[in-house]
Amino acid sequence: MNLTDRMNTFVQLGNFLKNPENSAEIQEIAQRAYASNHWFTPEYASKALLALADEYLNEEKLSAWIKGYNVTVETPKNVGVVMAGNIPAVGFHDLLCVLLTGHRLLAKLSTPDFVLISYLIKKIIDINPAFAPFIQISERLNQADAFIATGSSNSARYFEYYFSKKPHIIRRNRSSVAVLTGDETDDDLQALGHDVLDYFGLGCRNVSTLFVPQEYDFIPLLKLLEPQSFQFTSHHKYNNNYDYNKSIYLINGVPHYDNGFLLLTENEGLVSPISTLYFQRYFDQEDLTSKLSQLSGRIQVVASKDGFYPGSVALGQTQHPGLADYADGVDTMAFLLSL
Repeated sequence: MNLTDRMNTFVQLGNFLKNPENSAEIQEIAQRAYASNHWFTPEYASKALLALADEYLNEEKLSAWIKGYNVTVETPKNVGVVMAGNIPAVGFHDLLCVLLTGHRLLAKLSTPDFVLISYLIKKIIDINPAFAPFIQISERLNQADAFIATGSSNSARYFEYYFSKKPHIIRRNRSSVAVLTGDETDDDLQALGHDVLDYFGLGCRNVSTLFVPQEYDFIPLLKLLEPQSFQFTSHHKYNNNYDYNKSIYLINGVPHYDNGFLLLTENEGLVSPISTLYFQRYFDQEDLTSKLSQLSGRIQVVASKDGFYPGSVALGQTQHPGLADYADGVDTMAFLLSL
């Protein structure tokens, strides 16, 4: 297979996922994903698959992205990929990069996301059987020549130890933040709600901490999000987390805001518990820049209105990464092409 063949396969996969005639099959696999992992609701599983089709498997976007690389691999390597599973199909970008570069994929799938990723692998091989020798799902990655691994900060230390003698990318815990000024419109705050709540806030690109001015008023944000309450209070796993965290704050006298399904509390941490959103206050632009600079190694994405914070994405866009939005800012394609 040449690069054109490989790209055409993924474009066909994108077309398949977007074709209304295949909606019944997509819904069936979304239901299977939910049966396996109740955090992956059918709505979120379907949303994730359509996002792949729109952002990663679009012919125009793929072509523009791949032009930035000299994709020439004379000797394909076995690339072991330890995939994350915190949100639906989150490991697909690594799969795409490995296969587009012409390497062989040894995939250790995450149990929570096994259904969706294994389904996508099957569809790739159905579309182009020539990919079959290039994809292997495996629990052990002993035959790998290089590694890409995503996990917690604790598991990252394990990965560093075991993969240290071969080329590797090791990703650790990161989270995302939003910077607010108080000038945001209702539409801006609704968009922020997606950054915070989509996929129940489980992704590293979900906003888990707000940076706000000293006298910021949270009431408009909380009221705007209230109509979404049923989606979350009716989900028993999310609601159990909400009830638990609320009870801890009440028992310990921790000041917090509460709109019936989302808790806001001031905290110097970045990774907030499920159903909870942290906030930190800043005095001025200099103070804000200083705070975020110190935390840069732990932040995946910063969101703000109209680029208020340099390098930020627009509110509502944290869960819409493009092909070149590499996790932890490490260029996966450049790594693979250097092997």
